[in-house]
Amino acid sequence: MEVVGAPIRVQSIAEKDLKLEVPPQYIQPPENRPSKPSNGNATDHKIPMINLGGDRDVNLLCKEIGSACSEWGAFHVINHGVSTTLLDQIRKVGSSFFEDFPMTEKLRYACDSTSPASEGYGSRMLVASDDAVLDWRDYFDHHTFPLSRRHPSRWPHFPPNYREVIGEYSDNMKVLALKLLGLISTSLGLSSSFIEESMGEVYQNITVSYYPSCPQPELTLGLQSHSDMGFITLLIQENVAGLQVSKNDGWVTVNPVSHAIFVILGDQTEIITNGVYKSAVHRAITNGEKARLSVATFHDPAKTVSVSPAPGLQPPPKYHEVVYGDYVQSWYTKGPNGKRNIDALLI
Repeated sequence: MEVVGAPIRVQSIAEKDLKLEVPPQYIQPPENRPSKPSNGNATDHKIPMINLGGDRDVNLLCKEIGSACSEWGAFHVINHGVSTTLLDQIRKVGSSFFEDFPMTEKLRYACDSTSPASEGYGSRMLVASDDAVLDWRDYFDHHTFPLSRRHPSRWPHFPPNYREVIGEYSDNMKVLALKLLGLISTSLGLSSSFIEESMGEVYQNITVSYYPSCPQPELTLGLQSHSDMGFITLLIQENVAGLQVSKNDGWVTVNPVSHAIFVILGDQTEIITNGVYKSAVHRAITNGEKARLSVATFHDPAKTVSVSPAPGLQPPPKYHEVVYGDYVQSWYTKGPNGKRNIDALLI
C-alpha cells in the first residue's frame, strides 16, 4: 500500500491501472512520439564498437575513438576493465530494489521533488512548468563523487549488498571515464590529461532508471530527447532495448550488448573540443510487454568550473565560455524539450 500523500511513482500507475490508457500527463505531443510501437526488438549494427583491451596500437585506438566521437558522439566499449560480475551485480540490485520491495519501503528514500538533481528515489525531474509532459520512468539517483558527497546511508539498505555494489561500481566507472577522456584528448592532438585537468575534480552521479511496461508505448517516452549536460556518461542496459540515439534526423536503437558499456559524450565535451566532437542527443522509448532497467553514470565538473574551447582546435572558437553551474541552471529552467541547450552558446 502506498503512503497517503506520497508522490506518485510510474511503477504504481503501471501496476494499479488496468485500463489500456496512460494518464494524459504522460502522452507526448504527436511530433515527439515514437513513429511506431516498440517491443524492444529493434537492432542496429552501425553504432561503433571499440575494443579497449589487449596491446592495441594507441594511434589506431584513438583514430577509432575520434571517428566515433565525430560521427556519433557515442559508442560501445568492450574489454573495458570492469568485471562482468560487477556489471551483473549492479543490474541485479537495481532490479531488486524496484521489483522486490513494497512501495512503502522504497518511499523511505524519496528524493526532494522541489530541488534539481536531488539524491534519492523519484519519478519527475524538476521541469520548467507544471503542465510539462512527464517521462514514463522511475529512478534512483546516487551522489558518488567527490567522496564528500557520498553518503551510503541515503541509499537503499535492500537488497543487503546494494550499497557495497554501488560504491564499487562508482569507483570503477570513474577510472574508466578518466581513461576514455584521456584517449579522447589524445585523439585530438591534445595532451592526454587536457580534458581531465580542464574538468577539475570529478562530480559523479549514478542514476538507476526503471521503465515499467507501458500500455500505450506509441504515445509515451521513457526519457525525452536530450543531450547530457556534463562531460561523459557511461551507461549499461538490461537485455530489453529502449535507448535510442539521434542520427541523420532519425533514431537508431542502441541494442543491448552483453557486458559492453555505452559511452555518451556530453555538452561540455562538445564545447571543449570546439564542436569537433558532438554530444549525443538520445531518448528512451517505452515497451508494451516488458519493464526495462538502465544504469547511467554521469561525470561532470564542479558548478564553479568554466569550460571553453581548447586553443587551436579548428579555430575560431565556436562556443562562448560558460560556467558549468550556469549551464545546469539554464537546462533545468528550460527543460530538454528535444532541444540542444548548447546551441545557445554558439558564437
